[in-house]
Order: sequence, then structure tokens, then C-alpha cells
Amino acid sequence: MKRRDRIGLALAGLLALAVVAPPPEGARGQGDDDAAIAASLAAMLRAGRTVVSDNQDLINDPLRGDKGLGKAAFLQQTVANYRQTTGADPATIDPASRHGRLLRAQMDAIAEVVDDHQATLNQQGVAFKAFIPAYFARMVNEAFEKRARGVAVIKVTAPEYLIRNRKARPDAWERDVITGKLLAADWPRGQSFAASATVGGRPAFRVMLPEYYAASCLICHGSPKGETDITGYPKEGGKLGDLGAVISITLYH
Repeated sequence: MKRRDRIGLALAGLLALAVVAPPPEGARGQGDDDAAIAASLAAMLRAGRTVVSDNQDLINDPLRGDKGLGKAAFLQQTVANYRQTTGADPATIDPASRHGRLLRAQMDAIAEVVDDHQATLNQQGVAFKAFIPAYFARMVNEAFEKRARGVAVIKVTAPEYLIRNRKARPDAWERDVITGKLLAADWPRGQSFAASATVGGRPAFRVMLPEYYAASCLICHGSPKGETDITGYPKEGGKLGDLGAVISITLYH
């Protein structure tokens, strides 16, 4: 088996539990590649977000200046997390393929965001820097969209009652998937949903990957409901394991 085929199987395995709506006749044959690419992009975003989460104490240390989290070091940690999750090395993905181009664009977006925030990360005399996983993901997704315009979009959304930033509001399709599937009592935990859809008049492959509150999330999103959290927002009163966010990925055909 070729290396690129093994990578595709490993990444597609991340969506193995996804419910995939049947594509229209004209879209058949593209689903497997789309699923692997979407899984890969989600894994890389999560890998970078994990670096931010794991380094919160360091980032918020008011006594330390240089945190050693320049773009090269940050990407090294991100890629290590990606490898651990997927079993694949992004360096072995053909850079000329659609997968390779999009993954490189995403890694460049991560590097850009981290580089642009060095003054914030390394500022002394300030504890909470507001460089949290949710903010990082939004900035990376915006930087990625500029690079992948017309090809792919990544967005972290959520049930509407949890939205804090208007830019993260779900569109009609996302809202229907969240309310009709991901929040349903009988929806299997962790199961994603994917389907062919039309976006802005263009055919596309769309994936919704649910994410659930971990203990670290409840610092800002837990109880007591209404209490102001460290970011200045009222806590939602969420509980461990509740649906807290959804990674929405659109791949245009």
C-alpha cells in the first residue's frame, strides 16, 4: 500500500463513525477524499488548540518574558500532537495535492497567528493574556480562509444559546444539523455528520464534528451559571460532557 493511501485511511478513520448523507449522483466518487481531508484539517486545528491549552499557565505567567512559543516551536508541538492523534506525518502528504495544499495553508495560518501574538504572549506584568483555545481557533480559521478562499472554510460554531461571538453563529444548515442531530438524545456521542450540500450556489462537502466540554472548559463555561468568567462573559452552566462546540468544515467542489 502506498504511503499516501495509508495516510488517507488513517485520517478517514477519524470520521469512521460519521453519518454521511448520500451525495447526489454528480458528486459520487469524491466523498472518501473529502472525508479524509476534513478529518485532517480538524485534527490539525485541534492539535494547535491543544498546544494553547497545555501552555496556559506558561502563557499567563506575568513574571516570564519570552515563553519560547515562537511560530517554529509552536508548530513543532502542533505537528507532534497531530501525529499522535492521526498516526500520520504531514510532511509526507503530497504538497501538490489538494490535501497537501490545504494542510500547508492551515499550518501557515497557525504560524501567522502565533507570530502576530508574540508581543501578547511574552508580555510581562500581565497575567491573563486572553490567548485561549477558542480565540486561537477563530484567528487561525480566519487566516486560513484568506489562504483557501473559494476552496475550503473551517469554522468553530455551537448551539446558538452558547454563541459568544457573532462570527461563530451557525448558518441555517449548521443549525439544522446541531438541533436535529447532534443535540438529539439518541445521537451517539462523538459521531459526526457529513453531507453534500449547496453553499452560495456551489456544490460542497460539509462536515460537522461535535466537541464536548472537558473539565478545563468548565472554568469558563461551567457553574455557577451567570457568574462572570475570566474572559468577562457569564458562564453558561455547562456540565462535563455537554455539547459545547462543533467544528464545521466546508470543502467546495
